[in-house]
Amino acid sequence: MNIFPKVDKIAHKRLFTSLSIIDKKRTEEDRMEADSKKPGGLKINGWIFFLVGLIAALIVGWIVFPLVLYSEKSQQLSFSHASHGPESDAGMECEECHFFYEDGTFSGIPGIKKCMECHEDPESPLGESKEEKKLFTYYVEPEKEIPWLVYSRQPDCVYFPHIAHVKMAHIECKVCHGDFATRKTLPLYKVNRLTGYSMDIWGRNIAGYKKNTWDRMKMDDCADCHTQKGKENNNACFVCHK
Repeated sequence: MNIFPKVDKIAHKRLFTSLSIIDKKRTEEDRMEADSKKPGGLKINGWIFFLVGLIAALIVGWIVFPLVLYSEKSQQLSFSHASHGPESDAGMECEECHFFYEDGTFSGIPGIKKCMECHEDPESPLGESKEEKKLFTYYVEPEKEIPWLVYSRQPDCVYFPHIAHVKMAHIECKVCHGDFATRKTLPLYKVNRLTGYSMDIWGRNIAGYKKNTWDRMKMDDCADCHTQKGKENNNACFVCHK
């Protein structure tokens, strides 16, 4: 039995199929080349690539990069300013915890001794919150300081005198820190993985834009405020950088 005619027929069929694919590919390439040579054809393709690249860059820069650059941390204790402030049942003034010493230095965040002036007896809590129970268990009884994460912590080389701004310039606390007095919970703390500083220094907007004076605490913001108040001399480097 002769099988060679059948083999030749299969070989011819495969060859014909291969040539058809090659011709189709060449036709497509010729068509694309012809389109690119048309007036404006290459320009349109260039704009498409540009827009795709721009959108990808914006997604990486505005969404992906901040997620990678900043890590999120929660405070060890969820402190409610609203339940302690002037309009609360406690009726405390801000200066009772955040005060100036006789030498003009600022107390900053109060220590556990200040908390114990009111929260002194675990058997007689002032409320029924879980956070107060945590305060007694982990900090009051062992007299251990609460490791607060400071949103406004500046680099060690920055000297910021609160007394010059609060007492002399009469600037309200919320101008820089926002209206913490009405907050029931503390905001999430976001820290820069590279610098170790809070996102509130650079600003919650990765592009650096701000709507409110307390949205960020950069050097430019200080300089702008000095200029607006006619204190341009305070923009000299060694006024703030010691």
